[in-house]
Amino acid sequence: MKLVIVASLIMVLASVALAQSKAPAQVISNPVVSTVRQLEERQSKNLIGAAEEMPADKYSYRPTPPQMTFAHLVMHIAGSNNFLCARVAGEQPRELKLNESDSKETLTKALRDSFAYCEQVLSKADDSTLGQPVELYGGHTGPRAAALISLAADWADHYSAAAMYLRLNNLLPPSAKKAEGK
Repeated sequence: MKLVIVASLIMVLASVALAQSKAPAQVISNPVVSTVRQLEERQSKNLIGAAEEMPADKYSYRPTPPQMTFAHLVMHIAGSNNFLCARVAGEQPRELKLNESDSKETLTKALRDSFAYCEQVLSKADDSTLGQPVELYGGHTGPRAAALISLAADWADHYSAAAMYLRLNNLLPPSAKKAEGK
């Protein structure tokens, strides 16, 4: 877990450096939260786009028997977003009543709603509270920054899985469609 958090922090800091290198030199207030907001804009489009791209009859698809279904992946992302964004906000996570047998429409709506919630939370967040303790997965306590960094790492991890599921079904992930359209 610590290695994942360190790797995620490096990714976030690299994103900050990249964003700053393209913009005129200026001081950015709340650089960590600002960077995660930028990541959320891109990743929400990609993850929601992946959920919309997968046909409803393929939501039960799983690459191998031990892997989760695509429906479970969408359900998992919505739950992870709700849990981690609640922790960033200092709130108790909302209980999601989802099942992987729910319809594509139900699951994609839950995913969209989870990103809308994260967007709302991130719009109010700032770096000054990142050192405050919050409860994380498994009852572990860590700084609020760990929830924020885990959120960014989860988006990358979940999108790579969603993209793989799409490609295994001969579908292009949203980010690949953008690359082809250049």
